[in-house]
Amino acid sequence: MSPGFPSKRPRSEPTSPVVAVLGPTNTGKTHLAMERMLGHATGMIGFPLRLLARENYDRAVAAKGRNAVALITGEEKIVPAGARYFLCTVESMPVDRRVSFLGVDEIQMCADPDRGHVFTDRLLHARGETETMFMGAETIKGLLRELVPGIEFQSRPRFSTLTYTGEKKLNRLAARSAVVAFSAADVYAIAEMTRRHRGGAAVVLGALSPRTRNAQVAMYQAGEVDYLIATDAIGMGLNMDVDHVAFAATRKFDGRAVRALTAAELAQTAGRAGRHMNNGTFGTTADIGPLDAELAERIETHRFDPLRRIFWRNPELRFQSVEALRASLTRPPERPGLIRAREADDELALAHLAEDPEIARAAVGGEAVRLLWDVCQVPDFRKVMSDAHARLLGRIYLYLAAGAGRLPADWVAGQVTKLDRTDGDIETLIERIAAVRTWTYVSYQAGWLDDPAHWQGRTRAVEDKLSDALHDRLTQRFVDRRTAHLMGRMKGEGDLLAAVDAAGEVLVEGHFVGRLDGFRFRPDGDGRIDGGEVARKAVFGAAQKALKGEIQARVKRLEADADDEFGFGPANLIEWRGQPVARAIKGAEILKPAVDALSTDLLEPHQRERIRRRVQTWLDNVVASGLAPLLVAQKRTPAGAARGLLFQLAEHLVAMPRCLAEREIEVLTKESRQALRGLGVTIGRETVYMKSLLKQKSIQLCARLHAIHSGTATPPPPAGCLAVAVEKNIPVSFYRAVGFHVAGGMAIRADALERFLARAWALAAKGAVRPGADLAFLIGVAPDALPAILKDLGFRSTGEGAAAGFRPRGRAKARNRTADRKAPPPAASDSPFAKLGALASRR
Repeated sequence: MSPGFPSKRPRSEPTSPVVAVLGPTNTGKTHLAMERMLGHATGMIGFPLRLLARENYDRAVAAKGRNAVALITGEEKIVPAGARYFLCTVESMPVDRRVSFLGVDEIQMCADPDRGHVFTDRLLHARGETETMFMGAETIKGLLRELVPGIEFQSRPRFSTLTYTGEKKLNRLAARSAVVAFSAADVYAIAEMTRRHRGGAAVVLGALSPRTRNAQVAMYQAGEVDYLIATDAIGMGLNMDVDHVAFAATRKFDGRAVRALTAAELAQTAGRAGRHMNNGTFGTTADIGPLDAELAERIETHRFDPLRRIFWRNPELRFQSVEALRASLTRPPERPGLIRAREADDELALAHLAEDPEIARAAVGGEAVRLLWDVCQVPDFRKVMSDAHARLLGRIYLYLAAGAGRLPADWVAGQVTKLDRTDGDIETLIERIAAVRTWTYVSYQAGWLDDPAHWQGRTRAVEDKLSDALHDRLTQRFVDRRTAHLMGRMKGEGDLLAAVDAAGEVLVEGHFVGRLDGFRFRPDGDGRIDGGEVARKAVFGAAQKALKGEIQARVKRLEADADDEFGFGPANLIEWRGQPVARAIKGAEILKPAVDALSTDLLEPHQRERIRRRVQTWLDNVVASGLAPLLVAQKRTPAGAARGLLFQLAEHLVAMPRCLAEREIEVLTKESRQALRGLGVTIGRETVYMKSLLKQKSIQLCARLHAIHSGTATPPPPAGCLAVAVEKNIPVSFYRAVGFHVAGGMAIRADALERFLARAWALAAKGAVRPGADLAFLIGVAPDALPAILKDLGFRSTGEGAAAGFRPRGRAKARNRTADRKAPPPAASDSPFAKLGALASRR
């Protein structure tokens, strides 16, 4: 398929920088382009595959929001009114739209015989106003230098190494291998063999719909099968955990003839082995023998012959007549390095339709010819350009060219309804999916249907239904979910012998199959079971009988155990006997965190609830014990201003700025103040806090409660620390929760701060306060940090030279200013707390 271009569009030389980011697979080129685009106000990237465009659309939506991102492919268009970022297939890029950043992925596809002219057009004419980036292989570097004056180059090395390991028999390939063939028949034969010897395989063909392809890859990724049998369709757009790629052939039919694959083409597929920093290997199956040593070395070192030419087709089309259109399509290129593209599907369709007398009579005049060309763009996803597809295009054109210029709804309904059935074999389903994808494309053409949204939804639903059915067929055919050997033993000997020992190890018929951690079964990833991976799955299923009784017993033990058997784990997990069983989650108040028992297939709903109740009781006891002074104070404080003050303090946990409760403090009676002092509440010059909670055990608990309530985990300050440098991503609520007050880029423990202020005010009564080591010692900071701290605490600088110092502005004024002011920038990271996150909000 080769969708056409706008017949007339500006052709100006680019003025923005053009960068080519070149390198082999697994170099992060696409990731870099996405980061660059999202850093601009607007942007667009063209991808070679619909599934790549969709994958990166989802990434952009997660970063910028759904209303800011558009997806445009031949079969799907999501374009919000305020869209600023466009993720497209290369053919569907709205190149007339002005964007700050523009990128094209896999730019070496300019040399593709079928689609290369589209990529070449983007290379020559598509530009961003601020930045343009082309990503691809090093093989196109020379041509880029010639065709794009002033282009800059960035080379990206592969994150991991790719090593040739020779030939291996199919039944000796290690798990997490992909076997590559170049015909559906060969893929099916290899998949059948893998099912017999290794239990099953996922299958990926270019003819599969994106949904089916993704479902097969997901099955492989989830470990349901350990082998992937595919064509070179896996060479682009699929990220998988493949350790080894084995070629079962190195020749393929390219649409014109059977030929040997080039080193660069083999490397594109071999490069699927290894991911990010994980190294990968490649080789061949024993059927074709080893690769030539030089060829293997070139793939390992990514050393390939440079491209000498790329395909081009005239985008300046003439629509005066069908003959003029066909003539303009055959115009040769005028620049070196470009070669006229061979007849693409749309040209073949045009030639076929032009021979029809009825169509020839209708295609007169610019608009009629342009419409005919638009119809010729409708793809045949079967890639065969059969007479049936040409006849379909002819009917579409005649309907659009006559009368109201719309396709009859009842005719379209009949075409789609014929495809809405899931019976038949694999090949039948593949053909139906290809046909319905054609109708999805039709539904997105402006003005062709009276209710395009309805047909877009209908055809997508049919495609999804067929894709799911195809995935099921492939799985049924190529994945053996039972092991005859194991089933025979079960039938002959009755129930399998299964047990869970005291250490939690699960044994079935003498095989170690996994471990029971808490209430979760962890299958063994290394143990081998007779019959292969599918046998392992069958054994794990049989183990459920033994696990069921053990789970019942463990729930009872958990309910009966003392609180000492519980504790916090990482990420707010709660452990029982050293194993995670629940997670602490945000409750109605920071002092009342809730509990969610971890989900597992082994637990019944009532058992999860029993676990949740017991763990909740433990968590409530931890809070009640660790923060007893605060909870007791809340209960004993009488109603009125004192209780309001305690309520606010409890919301902050250990300390809060006095300015936040100034109104309550002003109306406190003498008796209320005495009562608060008796309960351990200190009302200082700058803070209100509970000194008894400034112990490390209480601080650690408060840090934990803050993490549960806010969803952001931050380690508490080191024990005995009086001040720490604030960091820009840590919220100010965290410092208050652990008893610290922020001033001058430092978080200072409340009691130390009040001693510091008492000394500063005493000095101020005698004259100016001069920063020095004695004052700095009181709060554990360097003397040069004091000016900023004093200013934030309401002192103003006065005098010069030897008479320089600080004087208080006045208590109320200083506090109000502190309450409204944003937090200072981070201080120098020279304290033991400098590795904590940063202060996010300011007072």
